[in-house]
Amino acid sequence: MRCLFLCMTLLLSACEVDVPQSAPTVRVDQAMGGQPDAGFARALKARTFQFPQDHGAHPEFATEWWYLTGNLQSEEGRRFGYQLTLFRVGLHPGEVKQDSTWRTHQVYMGHLAVSDIDDARHYSAERFARAAAGLAGARAAPFEVWLGSWSIRAGSELLFPITVSAQHEGFGLSLQLYSGEKPMVLQGERGLSRKSATPGNASYYYSYTRLPTDGELRIGDTLYTVEGDSWMDREWSSSALDKDQAGWDWFALQLDDSREFMFYQLRNKQGGAHAFSSGKLVEKNGRAHTLKPDQVKLTATRFWQAEDGTRYPVGWRLQVSEYQLDLQVQALIDDQLMDHSVRYWEGAVDVTGSHTGKGYLELSGYDSRD
Repeated sequence: MRCLFLCMTLLLSACEVDVPQSAPTVRVDQAMGGQPDAGFARALKARTFQFPQDHGAHPEFATEWWYLTGNLQSEEGRRFGYQLTLFRVGLHPGEVKQDSTWRTHQVYMGHLAVSDIDDARHYSAERFARAAAGLAGARAAPFEVWLGSWSIRAGSELLFPITVSAQHEGFGLSLQLYSGEKPMVLQGERGLSRKSATPGNASYYYSYTRLPTDGELRIGDTLYTVEGDSWMDREWSSSALDKDQAGWDWFALQLDDSREFMFYQLRNKQGGAHAFSSGKLVEKNGRAHTLKPDQVKLTATRFWQAEDGTRYPVGWRLQVSEYQLDLQVQALIDDQLMDHSVRYWEGAVDVTGSHTGKGYLELSGYDSRD
């Protein structure tokens, strides 16, 4: 896989690396299409989560990520979306020889993005570093995950408030995320999120679906004081997409009636919804209802075409009759493409229809042949 080759190449360097946006890219489904080494642990059954340990890294698994998105607004009413995702990639299972501070089996990758809604501009950046010599890593207590100067760290032993700091050449952010009133949500079956019938093709997955947020966001030399809500996902696994799976459409929506909606539609290679698509509807009081694919009707209503000819569905109608939801989900900027070593579309959306709200949408596995 090209992404893995790039990671291995970066291991040979002795420093943190920012990857230019013109670097060769692969789709997410290509990067996840190969089977991981059999020596990695697999998510086979539900487990009891332990905190703060599970906020930290799980190097016995092949991959994991700490994922933040949010919709923010300045004091003047200017709107922004943001994404910061820090990925850990295990190149080999097992312990590493302790004969050098540079030797490691772990690589970290980071994606940072800011969508300036009023100016219709999307800024993004990527960086890599080996988990050695302090360049990148994660710890559980006190919680911190970092990749060079990009970091997500706890403000206390209780995790919150979380301090988020990530600066790039032309943009950046410095935010505080607070616990709010919503409890953590275990996705899937008590935190086991199955992606197919293949044993072990699953992840351990939990979310904080509405985190009040404030701080500063920078574009160029201009600083904006902002506030809004963030969404935090934690996921780790050693799984890959099954042979019949092409990608997914992932919705994380914060409705104005204090409910949250998460659903990932796994797509088969014929373009249809896969039977292991799944999600949660979180009530105002924090109670979470599991959503199965036959409960959720998704219809693409509008497409945006990238320069390479790939068409991404950036407008959707989302219906869940059991919960009286009939939503229109629209990208706030059509071009929110993450065109880096791994290519996918990820961006801020507005929600109208039977209910209003804001959220984030992720689209993977599309190409110009679709």
